[in-house]
Amino acid sequence: MNSPSNTTSSAVKIALVSLGSNLALGDRSPEELVLSAMDRLRQISIDSRGSSLYVSEPQDCPPGSADFINAAMELQVEASTTALDLLALLQQIETEFGRQRGGERNQARTLDVDLISYDNQTLESTVLTLPHPRAAQRKFVLMPLAQISPTTILPGQSASMIQLLGSLPDQDNVQLLA
Repeated sequence: MNSPSNTTSSAVKIALVSLGSNLALGDRSPEELVLSAMDRLRQISIDSRGSSLYVSEPQDCPPGSADFINAAMELQVEASTTALDLLALLQQIETEFGRQRGGERNQARTLDVDLISYDNQTLESTVLTLPHPRAAQRKFVLMPLAQISPTTILPGQSASMIQLLGSLPDQDNVQLLA
């Protein structure tokens, strides 16, 4: 299995995260929120790589939902950090960016940060499943991940990010933000 980066040492763990926003916060647009969140994620990592921004049509969201701004990042975190530790940090960052949980499923949000994979671990708990159970079917997740980590193979998959992306139908409208 390919790891996201060949230059890491055992002192770090590699996390792949997906970011999205389709709701402004005050005068900050979803695009600004995702870019600011990427900066915030850099602060909690030893090293990182971020994708470009993408715009995608909402999937399985309430009628009239706005388009999403999406991105992905590869984070190198200290080896002592567990997947659940990182999840707690990601949820704290979502809260810092005005995320309010509850109510309707897939509702508009100021920031959504999903932990897609963590150090090639598999995990299934009430609060976290690794790798993310729907990542391989979501073009808005795979396009940014394929940009920064094209040869990575998620646990349980036999195809790389770029191969998974190529296997998806073109029906989902996801485009590089110009």
